[in-house]
Amino acid sequence: MSIEKAYNSWADQYDTNKNLTRDLDKQVTIETLSKYRFEQVLELGCGTGKNTQWLLSVAANVIGLDFSQEMLNKAETKINDDCVSFRKADLNLPWEIENDFADLITSSLTLEHIKDLEHIFSQAKDKLKPSGLFFVCELHPFKHYSGSQAKFETEDGTQELEVYTHHISDYINAAKECNLELIEVKEWFDGETQIELPRLVSFVFRK
Repeated sequence: MSIEKAYNSWADQYDTNKNLTRDLDKQVTIETLSKYRFEQVLELGCGTGKNTQWLLSVAANVIGLDFSQEMLNKAETKINDDCVSFRKADLNLPWEIENDFADLITSSLTLEHIKDLEHIFSQAKDKLKPSGLFFVCELHPFKHYSGSQAKFETEDGTQELEVYTHHISDYINAAKECNLELIEVKEWFDGETQIELPRLVSFVFRK
């Protein structure tokens, strides 16, 4: 099943099924970005808008991009605000966003479905304003090494999505190639003991 078709199928239950990764990602986004304020935000892989509503609390305008129309339909139903717009887009292609547009670009639980990180970071650099931030939150590669990946339950059983394993150094090197400065990296765990594998890793890069 293609990634687009899988997410179209997942859309109806994405917000309601048990999903520790989704829930932790929202927490990470808030904890990492709440100290900032932004004018223009570009949200990559916005999905059902799980982070969009909160982003509107720290931004004047948000554009959400996703290649799943069913996910976008859910987002548009949940969020009725003139300050946000949702657009269907394939992030593997050039983004139809003007250069120097955003002072924040976010990408949450999206890049594991993208093979070419350098394309994403190159596009992000072009679309960011000078000193703009690129926030990335992804499933920790340790989880990939242990066999975890995006999946959801269907009537026919568990549907696993195609993913690519990116090492922490892959994100850092892709940013370096595009002259984006790493200003923060953090690993995130399910509990406070931090003795299990970290679930997520987040980065903040600056143009």
